Amino acid sequence: KFAADLSLSPVGLSVMLAVPVLVGSLARIPFGVLTDRFGGHRVFTAVCFLAILPVMALAFVDSYNAFLVAGAFLGIAGASFAVGVPYVNAWFPPQKRGLVLGIYSMGNAGTAVSGFLTPSLATAFDRQTAYITAAAALLLIGVAFMLWGHDSPTWKRAKGSAIARLTKAMSSHNTWDLALLYSISFGAFVAFGVYLPVLLKVSYGLSLTDAAARAAGFVLLATAARPVGGWLSDHVGGARVIRTVFAGIAVLSAFVALQPSLAPATTVAYLSLAFVLGCGNGAIIALVSKLSKPDSIGSVTGIVGACGGLGGFLPPLILGVTYQRTRSYSLALLGLSLAAALVFVYISRRFKRIKLA
Repeated sequence: KFAADLSLSPVGLSVMLAVPVLVGSLARIPFGVLTDRFGGHRVFTAVCFLAILPVMALAFVDSYNAFLVAGAFLGIAGASFAVGVPYVNAWFPPQKRGLVLGIYSMGNAGTAVSGFLTPSLATAFDRQTAYITAAAALLLIGVAFMLWGHDSPTWKRAKGSAIARLTKAMSSHNTWDLALLYSISFGAFVAFGVYLPVLLKVSYGLSLTDAAARAAGFVLLATAARPVGGWLSDHVGGARVIRTVFAGIAVLSAFVALQPSLAPATTVAYLSLAFVLGCGNGAIIALVSKLSKPDSIGSVTGIVGACGGLGGFLPPLILGVTYQRTRSYSLALLGLSLAAALVFVYISRRFKRIKLA
């Protein structure tokens, strides 16, 4: 609707959708470092309150540049993932962290809930009501967490300088392996989450409401699969889960790229892709918790989460450019298939060289 109201090109729309993802990705690094230092209770509370401002701004802005600015500040909310992982991690022993971090990651269901509720609220009332409702929810949760949340008794404030901890995290080969994996699996999840309504509407002629509902279902299934991936990582090993996931991404994304209509088989393939992406995200975060030291998990999560978010920044732009030039999204989806296949080959070799927890 904003694209129609503002007469945006596919690339212009892609930029508007991608800016919050980019800012939220980069912000994960400093927020992860801050969490190691000050604890998740304080930082998560601050994120809730800070995110209220851009949400309220989105209720009233009416120009493309204003949307870009508000969207950039909205990226603060996207940084919250790097706060929650070390916060939750400190409460549980290593053998349970895959499952509980997968459960925590189900917070992404908020995207699906928004996909259902925001258009309905805007239609029934107006845009202002939809965004003010979201701001009120942030205020409520922020106050509740400030009053009743607290850090784990086992959590210890990280010592030394933030730069030293960040440098140490960046010097680990494991950090960048996990960042590469997350940039594909979470990046694809983010890209589909923000662009799938457009893709379904344009490629298959669905109404905006139907496309948004189907995209919300995709996000919901991918989110529900995260604990499954974490649980499997705890019980059969993260390496095995991740290899299976990337093989699945390569096959399924190639299949949907070549489907001209939204036949039942195409729908099943999209839903299977959602499940595979969710399992991969859960398994990767489980490995982050098991391969990171307690005093640096926020820093590692920030780097891995930032790369995952950046992985979600580029695909909407590629989708927009691809469609603008070819009137099809197939090349972009085939690109995802190729990237997953290459990462599968690389990580299979890496897993043979390292001993996973």
